[in-house]
Amino acid sequence: MNKISSKEFEQRVRMNIHQKIDHAVGTIEKFYNTFNGKVYVSFSGGKDSTVLLWIARMIFPDVKGVFSDTGLEYPEIRDFVKTIENIIWVKPEFHFKKVLEKYGYPVISKMQSQYIEQYRTGSEKMKNIRWYGVDYGYGPQYKISGEWRFMINAPFKISDKCCEHMKKKPLRDYEKNTGEKPIIGLMATESSQRKKQYLQDGCNAFHHASPSSRPLSFFTENDIWAIIKKYKIPYSAIYDLGYKRTGCMFCLYGVHLNNPNHFQIMAKTHPKLYNYCMEKLGIKAVLQYMKQPYSKINGTQLKMAI
Repeated sequence: MNKISSKEFEQRVRMNIHQKIDHAVGTIEKFYNTFNGKVYVSFSGGKDSTVLLWIARMIFPDVKGVFSDTGLEYPEIRDFVKTIENIIWVKPEFHFKKVLEKYGYPVISKMQSQYIEQYRTGSEKMKNIRWYGVDYGYGPQYKISGEWRFMINAPFKISDKCCEHMKKKPLRDYEKNTGEKPIIGLMATESSQRKKQYLQDGCNAFHHASPSSRPLSFFTENDIWAIIKKYKIPYSAIYDLGYKRTGCMFCLYGVHLNNPNHFQIMAKTHPKLYNYCMEKLGIKAVLQYMKQPYSKINGTQLKMAI
């Protein structure tokens, strides 16, 4: 294992973009050589993986990207991916609507939706853990947030399994069939859970059962945009419509953190998809229960991401 101290992590975060690119190059080279070039870049079409692919192809021009075509991406993302050479498209086994019906809606965050599902379907012991948490001397952890406890009574299923079936499994199947290892554009600066994992593993998780490389771990969103602007890297037009995040269109993770949220923006930029989300997929009822806004924004100038 290649553990990183919190101090070292903060030092890396403070590097300038040139230093960060150099570090990422070294990380990718080591990973590539360790697996004799049997690697790929996990490419979502978003800004982070766009910069990651650009860095990787500076040193290994023929490295392929793999795009998980879930059917949940914004049209602008799909259109952009089609412009990039040497991208392999993989598809999930199930349609999103079927995943929702079988497992439930991804709400709040991956962790909270998992905890809510485990409370609703688990044993009394599990219910107790998810309600009161576990205290290792730092206060109760691993529990449903007090803000979201009312969600245990929601009249719809809730789970964290959507991403597993729609994105992760197709990529795992690809890795199993090819023997290739992924280079991923996750940033530890985006969540405490990712930071914790980075401090444990470093940029290259060689010791994992499924090894992966995460060269952008200490990059920030500002770094990504600075690199795109400085080196004039083409990016998806979706960011010019006011979106800051470009994950699955129908995802409810983090919807409570943004004002306006992406469904409100979607009502203006993609009205047909918005109506499909609200009515056909039942997301309107979910947002209403969560007490989150969903109506179209009138008279508001959406701020561009870059």
